[in-house]
Amino acid sequence: MTDQATARFNMIEQQIRTWEVLDPKVLATLNSIPRENFVPDAYRGLAFADIEIPLAHEQQMLSPKVEGRFLQALQLQATDKVLLIGAGSGYLAALMAQHAAQVTALEIFPDLCELASQNLGKQGIQNVQVIEADGHSGLESNAPFDAIVFTASSPVEAEGVRRQLSIGGRMLIVLGKAPVMQATLIQRLAEHSYKQDVLFETSLTEMQNAPQAQAFSF
Repeated sequence: MTDQATARFNMIEQQIRTWEVLDPKVLATLNSIPRENFVPDAYRGLAFADIEIPLAHEQQMLSPKVEGRFLQALQLQATDKVLLIGAGSGYLAALMAQHAAQVTALEIFPDLCELASQNLGKQGIQNVQVIEADGHSGLESNAPFDAIVFTASSPVEAEGVRRQLSIGGRMLIVLGKAPVMQATLIQRLAEHSYKQDVLFETSLTEMQNAPQAQAFSF
């Protein structure tokens, strides 16, 4: 094994599996997509570490175990149309592209938009479209989506985004304020019926222009 392959193997065995990510398809994808190629040069040596890697504008790559849990929870299908809000370096989009038909990734920062596009292009990944846009309220013009994923947290759920899901669609969003945030899976069961489950606790950077909880007034 090369040093990179050994580090990737250890990441999967010691971080991701121990965080209850056991889906063979997800583990195979994490092994096949070179995470180090999506990490800024200054942090290349930390590509497989159990940390969130800094990007420009105080943004971050999710930690490997959170990426694994997200991918497993979404249960993506080969026909799925996915909306990713926060493209970052493009790595999570690259992972999801292996499982879905089409991924639309929204990124508010122009330089990160360019970075994600370049990284995905270098890997020959053709079923991801990166769009420079503020995605806090989704992308209604392209709805419905089979999966919607937020890579940054929000104090409360943005109004109307869950309605952009297809019937049977899933939305993953980290809700709350530091230090207590909850990765939450919202499933659309029918036109007006949803199921909501808390998957785990974590803490992520807050999304640009995230909706805020209304203050109580007496």
